[in-house]
Amino acid sequence: MCEGGINTGQMKQAMAMVDDQLALAQQWLEQLHHLADHGDRAASSAELAQVTVMLGQAREKIENAVNQLDVGTDDVTIERV
Repeated sequence: MCEGGINTGQMKQAMAMVDDQLALAQQWLEQLHHLADHGDRAASSAELAQVTVMLGQAREKIENAVNQLDVGTDDVTIERV
């Protein structure tokens, strides 16, 4: 796959699947954060809130990576034989 380039469509689909998984984990962690908060577990609640934010940042990075897939580079040429 690397010798002939990458299939950006497949790459985008794979990244979308990872993003979906992170979104689900983010939702679960938000629920756990609220449960810990309501249960007077401030330290656990704060940690879970931080993880939720980090997952949001990771999802932003994935979105940026997807957007960069469409940006071509000048030093790559494709030759059909």
